[in-house]
Amino acid sequence: MITAHLPLAFLMNQTPMELFKHGGPIMWPILLVSFLLITVAVERIIFIIREATRRQPEVVEKMLEKVEGRDVDGAVELGKKSQDYVARILVYALTHKEHSLGNAFTRAANQELQRFSQGLPTLDTCITAAPLLGLLGTVTGMMNTFGALSGGDIASAAGQITGGVAEALIATACGLAIAITGLLPYNYLNARLEEARHEVEDASNSLEIIINKSESVNR
Repeated sequence: MITAHLPLAFLMNQTPMELFKHGGPIMWPILLVSFLLITVAVERIIFIIREATRRQPEVVEKMLEKVEGRDVDGAVELGKKSQDYVARILVYALTHKEHSLGNAFTRAANQELQRFSQGLPTLDTCITAAPLLGLLGTVTGMMNTFGALSGGDIASAAGQITGGVAEALIATACGLAIAITGLLPYNYLNARLEEARHEVEDASNSLEIIINKSESVNR
């Protein structure tokens, strides 16, 4: 992720390509992790934005009102016209209510929430792997430095010594920068997942109250 290395390159008075080159071989897996993190984060954020634009809480409320008025078919037809994920869950639950309303709701809810959680394990892995790869770069860089020092002629090996130190610092800084940057979308996506879970639970509780109220009236 060369663009993410621009501030670091500026601080070290190097271009991004020079920074990448001086970071050593470990920069390749770090680059791969950064591209994977960006790809998944962008795709997930686009998904969240798309789902947010499709939300229709008023449709969900109207569906629950129709169920309360014993117009289940009307609620199902209304929900089928909506792209709201809560409405889809209600449609599935109501169309299978004769068999098991609770199990049908749970199955549909799990399927929808699974869509929100996709990509989070990958982001978590990238956030964990990036600083560890940076630490590995630190180790290899310092090994190069000590290898140069063991030669005895420090003056002639000055370039190799500074190169090993630079490799260690660059790899560590890039790994930490990627991990810190990845925390922002990861926490945002986790927050949206929890928000979706709360909305589904709220719909579940509302539907359960309405069904229980209807059953108590019929007794």
